[in-house]
Amino acid sequence: MTDIPDESEPTLYLIPTPIGNLEDITLRAMRILQSVDALACEDTRHTRKIYERHALTSPPIIFPCHAHNEDRAVGRILSLLRDGKSVGLTSDAGAPGVSDPGQRAAAAAIEAGYQVVSLPGASAVITALTVSGLPIPAFTFLGFLPRRPGRQRKLFLAFAEAPSALVFFESPFRVGKILAIAHEVLGDRPAAVCIELT
Repeated sequence: MTDIPDESEPTLYLIPTPIGNLEDITLRAMRILQSVDALACEDTRHTRKIYERHALTSPPIIFPCHAHNEDRAVGRILSLLRDGKSVGLTSDAGAPGVSDPGQRAAAAAIEAGYQVVSLPGASAVITALTVSGLPIPAFTFLGFLPRRPGRQRKLFLAFAEAPSALVFFESPFRVGKILAIAHEVLGDRPAAVCIELT
């Protein structure tokens, strides 16, 4: 990783994608999406919508990198980097590696000595925090919560005394049960539920 990446060197670009509205993408992200030699996508269909919406030229190599094939996809990313190619990595929404595939690829590329560049962009976490109206001296991001209620209680208990906002992702079908458990463990405190942020 460098302060100013050398774009002539093989590089892994972590490219955030819009969290809803397809206009929420940076000019730099659009430039990189067109200039990489290959693109790994959590869902190629989702990323193709971005190319179509903004009339971008897609790279010659596009392949999936999701929870079920991440190890194999990381191997392919490293192979492309070894061949001197630059590779982009996108998740379905937001930044790769934040509750989406990307962390393993970044760690493997760094370990192998390649440049890794993370582009700024849309973030559901920051968007939800700013629109919540909650005081935010600090926040703790918990990602997706465990599925079992006992593990959820244990996690909330670990943060019961934390003076920060707790931010987590959850399905709209389970959010009511999660909030009941949070109230049981954390007590009566302000909360916000954010959906369809953009």
